[in-house]
Amino acid sequence: MGPHSLPLAGLHVLVTGASGGIGAAIVERLVAEGAHPVIHYGRDRDKAEALLDRIGGKGWVVQADLLAADGPTALWTRAAAAAGRIHALVNNAGTRTEAGPESDLDRWQAVWKSEFQINLFAAADLCRAAIGHFRETGGGRIVNMASRAGQRGYAADAMPYGASKAALLNLTKSIARSFGADGVTAVAIAPGWVRTAMADDVIERFGKDAAVADIPIREMAEPSEVAELVAFVLRPSQRSLNGATLDVNGGSHIR
Repeated sequence: MGPHSLPLAGLHVLVTGASGGIGAAIVERLVAEGAHPVIHYGRDRDKAEALLDRIGGKGWVVQADLLAADGPTALWTRAAAAAGRIHALVNNAGTRTEAGPESDLDRWQAVWKSEFQINLFAAADLCRAAIGHFRETGGGRIVNMASRAGQRGYAADAMPYGASKAALLNLTKSIARSFGADGVTAVAIAPGWVRTAMADDVIERFGKDAAVADIPIREMAEPSEVAELVAFVLRPSQRSLNGATLDVNGGSHIR
């Protein structure tokens, strides 16, 4: 298959939180299918540059602090300056910090603020920028990385995470309903446990059996599985997925 016949040939895709884990797997898959990714990182430029090297330099690296109020807007501006037209946005960046009701008030409030800033507010700001850009340039697609936690609720020590992902799911649906006629489509992907550093920490603390106990297939998803789904969703042919939430959880949450 020649480069121009690949499913995502020529598409420029901004991927947030792209230097490691699921984000890096998404970047590698996008390149394999012909796209040119804008690799966002927050702090570790070396990892982002190493990823760019692995994909043969077929993309761009941009930095932005999504915890900062102006970080998402700065990211979009830098991404557009690097890539020109952007055809798709993948809001992959996310954070999960434990803070249950027994935490002191300062920590409780700080975790709620930081998780909503990265998991929702930054994604919303980037969606806003993308919608404007896509409406001016003939359309585009948004993929928001939500979570199983946003659909079924979450553990007491991670309620901010679940709540922020539930809001992200609703944002995705609202974009799909409001802007589909303008050629702007939006899809959410809702993974359960994925084999990342976060999951490895849970396995180390509680053991693998405990970590996969509520997953019928008794396996966590691999980052490559999520990446393949993202690449499929971004295919120009998949416009009718607009508004969908796609689950990747091994059967641990079935709607």
